[in-house]
Amino acid sequence: MSHSPNRETIPLAIDDLSGFARALRAGLEAPPSHQQMLGLIAKAAGYRNFQHLRAGIVPAPKADVKAVSRALRHFDGQGLLLRFPGRTVMQALCLWPLWARIPPRQPFTEREISARIDALCTFRDAAQIRRTMVENRMLDRTRDGSVYTRVERRPSAEALALIAALGRL
Repeated sequence: MSHSPNRETIPLAIDDLSGFARALRAGLEAPPSHQQMLGLIAKAAGYRNFQHLRAGIVPAPKADVKAVSRALRHFDGQGLLLRFPGRTVMQALCLWPLWARIPPRQPFTEREISARIDALCTFRDAAQIRRTMVENRMLDRTRDGSVYTRVERRPSAEALALIAALGRL
């Protein structure tokens, strides 16, 4: 859940959510039903509904919209990377859409992975992108560099938002 930088964050643990909802409802003039109140509390905590809260699924963190917007400037209308960003943080973010378009669990020779990378960019510098993806643990390569595979890991909220935005192009 996002909050203003000048607001104090106060963690709240509720041992009995049903009792909490009853006590909260008692203070309202026109209270919703108990089930509606549980749903409202769950939504206020960032869950889709009460069942989502009960399932123990942690809500996905919100993406930094500004960072995603800045990253989108490095891609054209077809989702191709126009230029390799200068800032390391932006480089890492812009590599995620390329990573997402590399098939998982499939080995590639250096020439094959370079061809895939070149097809995802408007410029030709597959070697730099390949190296950076290996450094960021997005690609794995054998010691001799002859075989590359995509490393399976969960992208950040910003990376997921960027991948989704480019997928809509």
